[in-house]
Amino acid sequence: MSLSIQASSAKMGLIEVTRGLLPGAGGSQRLPRTVGIGLAKELIFTGRQIDGEQAMSIGLVNNAVRQNDLGDAAYQKALDLAKEILPQGPVALRMAKQAMNRGIEVDIASGMAIEGMCYAQVIPTKDRLEGMAAFKEKRLPRFIGE
Repeated sequence: MSLSIQASSAKMGLIEVTRGLLPGAGGSQRLPRTVGIGLAKELIFTGRQIDGEQAMSIGLVNNAVRQNDLGDAAYQKALDLAKEILPQGPVALRMAKQAMNRGIEVDIASGMAIEGMCYAQVIPTKDRLEGMAAFKEKRLPRFIGE
């Protein structure tokens, strides 16, 4: 699972059944994990295509943006999101990503254990100390990735 942005007018769907095929490349496994089994079955069984607004409303994409004259609205929104993520603590981001990606694949108790292991890796870092000092001093942190 990843962060995703789509033009509101773009169309997407798993149309394979309309051609006598099963969605490949993990489509039949990823879609139910993203939107739930019932909605995934409806979309896959019908081969229905949806636009960006619909995709956002069902949680399939994070953002649906109106296309601009250059045709790169989704790309520009992705850059904005990247710029918002960039100043955050790199070690904390890496561990949060790992905790979520690994935790989503297991039961909640195992996921909590994975989170605990990731959390423990952040505690001894210079970035955590910098983040806490910056908070106390009411300034922006200067992370170094250590």
